Amino acid sequence: MALNQTLRPGLIQLRVLDLDKTLDFYKNILGLDEVTRTADGRVCLKTYDEFDHHSVTLRKADEAGLDSVAFKVDSEETLDRMAKETEAFGYPVTEIPANTDQPGFGRRFRFTICTGHVFELYATVDLSPKHPGLLNPDIWEEQPHGMGVIRLDHFLLYGPNIAEAERYCTEVLKMYVPEVCNLPDGKRLAAWITGNNKPHDLAFVEYPKPGKIHHVGFLLQDWNHVGQVADLIAINRLKKDIGPTRHAITRGQTIYFWEPSGNRIEVYAGGYFASPDNPQRVWQSDHLGRGLFYYEGEMIPSFLEIVT
Repeated sequence: MALNQTLRPGLIQLRVLDLDKTLDFYKNILGLDEVTRTADGRVCLKTYDEFDHHSVTLRKADEAGLDSVAFKVDSEETLDRMAKETEAFGYPVTEIPANTDQPGFGRRFRFTICTGHVFELYATVDLSPKHPGLLNPDIWEEQPHGMGVIRLDHFLLYGPNIAEAERYCTEVLKMYVPEVCNLPDGKRLAAWITGNNKPHDLAFVEYPKPGKIHHVGFLLQDWNHVGQVADLIAINRLKKDIGPTRHAITRGQTIYFWEPSGNRIEVYAGGYFASPDNPQRVWQSDHLGRGLFYYEGEMIPSFLEIVT
């Protein structure tokens, strides 16, 4: 349930090195469906349980990483208001016409925030040609395959001045911050931000280099499915980072690994019920290892050091 005007993260565009090999992973191992391809060679995909036209776009490039993330808002009126407030906040906005670089999407507003990440906002998107049933529906139209991820869930972004980025998300996007981690001097090290009842739609970690992404998170049904993903990681000889384990932050059950181009993926189940009237959970930075890896009780160095 959306509590405010920003409904959810609805689209991410990633740079990949070997498009064919990486696309095979996203389709046949992660379990996404290919929706369409653009004239410039990008591939648009979605999970089996998403209604919108697509949620993931892959672009072949010389360096892996993030091009942009986009958030769906509740109306065209909200979209116009947020575009004006984004300009007033200090981020110049460009309007992207409907059905141009992202097929099926209405007009979008694009801008770069202080962390160096390109954000987009949109209100209108076509129904995917292949979507969950609507009339007396079965639990799926086609049996999920591969890891069977349910939806694009969240992402973790690394960059400078995350306190300003957090303020933008709360003041303009009308999101809220269920959980944070602070340095000894009280400055923000990390923040988990949502616009609904999920523990997070996105998170930020303070980092000197701009525009970096730590991971893209996809939702699974439950802890048993996290274990099945671990099996598929081993069977397909994927490089695992950490897990299966559990976060204390967000309480999610999780496993992290890298796709063939080097972008980190998380598959995730569970998590607490967030509400904007709940008190904010606060972690001290010297307890962050336990917060991220509750079972291990300590930081895994690769988790903080490797980004794209």
